[in-house]
Amino acid sequence: MSQRINYIQQSPELFKKFLEFSNLLKESAIEESVRDLVSIRASQLNGCAFCLDMHVKEAKIHGERELRIHHLPAWRESTLFAPRERAALAWTEVLTKLPEQGVPDDIYERVRTQFSEKELSDLTYDIMAINAWNRVNVAFRTVPGSADKAYGLDKANLT
Repeated sequence: MSQRINYIQQSPELFKKFLEFSNLLKESAIEESVRDLVSIRASQLNGCAFCLDMHVKEAKIHGERELRIHHLPAWRESTLFAPRERAALAWTEVLTKLPEQGVPDDIYERVRTQFSEKELSDLTYDIMAINAWNRVNVAFRTVPGSADKAYGLDKANLT
């Protein structure tokens, strides 16, 4: 696979502002481990190899267990995820693959039992961001692993 265009070079100011937005999410009310799971799951759903590669490496650096990463596509059947994580994954899936009829009340209610209004708002912004990153990287075929050194992801020791 080869990259179509380098969107960072073509739109440096937009990239800089969006990166700033994404970096602000690290200070949100959502814990790092949940943000990692959300980023991996959305990237799986969107078929974004670049983001999937990046966020699996980040999760490993952050201490995530490999088995949990392997279980993400089957999180509903897995016993490895806490109720809060399950709610975040359900919210990620419904916002990533928006149904025609909108977000079902039962999913919203399940998420509201696990997250405060502030947390749910922050989680939603996190999901918005990863979906946007997925779309730009899928569109322009960003090569997985191509930014490892720049982002310190080589420390994950995954090849």
